[in-house]
Amino acid sequence: MPEVHAVLGASSAHRWMNCPGSVALNANAPDKSSAYAEEGTLTHSLAENMINYNLGRMTKREFNKAFGEIKKNELYTQEMQEYIESYANTIWELMNEAKAVTPDAALLTEQRLDFSEYVPDGFGTGDVVIVYDGFVHIIDLKYGKGVGVSAESNPQLMLYGLGALAAYDLLYGIKTVKMTIIQPRLDIVSSYEMYAEDLEDWGENIVKPKAEAALEEDAPCYAGGWCRFCKVKSTCRARAEANLELAKFEFQDPRLLSDTEIGSVLKRAEDIAAWAGDVKAYAQAEAIEHGKKWDGWKLVEGKSNRKYTDELAVAKTLTDAGYEEAVLYERKLLGITAMEKLVGKKNFTELLGELVIKPAGAPTLVEISDKRPEINSVESAKEDFE
Repeated sequence: MPEVHAVLGASSAHRWMNCPGSVALNANAPDKSSAYAEEGTLTHSLAENMINYNLGRMTKREFNKAFGEIKKNELYTQEMQEYIESYANTIWELMNEAKAVTPDAALLTEQRLDFSEYVPDGFGTGDVVIVYDGFVHIIDLKYGKGVGVSAESNPQLMLYGLGALAAYDLLYGIKTVKMTIIQPRLDIVSSYEMYAEDLEDWGENIVKPKAEAALEEDAPCYAGGWCRFCKVKSTCRARAEANLELAKFEFQDPRLLSDTEIGSVLKRAEDIAAWAGDVKAYAQAEAIEHGKKWDGWKLVEGKSNRKYTDELAVAKTLTDAGYEEAVLYERKLLGITAMEKLVGKKNFTELLGELVIKPAGAPTLVEISDKRPEINSVESAKEDFE
């Protein structure tokens, strides 16, 4: 996977299109790698090799060599392999569908897509691009399992679409752009289609002005959901002011909250808690890693639990003292996640599928935009949970 990133990249479009000032602030902030990012890079590499092998672009020997290197990575698991195999098989099926329409349909992996016609020096990397007569399909693999991501009006994929139009329209006369996000660990496939002319209109009238605004000196900052992946989210003044403003609440009756006020407080509390958590995590990391001192705060040793320095030595000492070895150990079955990793998702389903249940989760209050179905009966929910 390419390691270069555009200043106004597709993957960060949701942020810079809504908060133009974040571009300059992020440009000066240090990059911090994470296990999640490294895992994503590894899965994309595995996926690219699997897809190219399926298409006959790699010999078995070449694939085995590349796969062997991937398996050496400490982040590799059997579970990862099975998820990516499923993803690669889906790509194979989509390619066959395209070939049924256009025999010389093209499939490209990790393709650089240039949309600089709308965004200065703008480009991104499409995981998979399938092109055939009148049609281009951009597919994005997201291996994370935290949050489901929708392809509908997704600016990252729409920018990829503009890049694909610029590259392949002359050859294939593209009329329709399809954009798909596949999240194998969440079993989610989300797709969205646009007419090419509508996508180009979006690029010209929405993206281009926002890109120009983002490159202006002293561009303003605005807080919102896009702050989540911003590198300066913990120290951003605009976000702090927005959350402090949220904390101000004029109550109609100072003694009791109305139902409407409670609904507003719930939303505000969630945003403020997320911001406060980010600020505290930043302050603690700076104190631990760089010795930073914060007025009114200090680093202390947290709680810890006792542990053995050498478990084998403990067992030997006690057996020598007359204790039976059988009473020193407890036998416990691996948890479901650990067991699934041990035997692989496919084998786990085949062997243990009928022996695993998923009880109803505890009722929890979420925003109305959450995609989970609403519980219709409170009594039923209580019974299921109990």
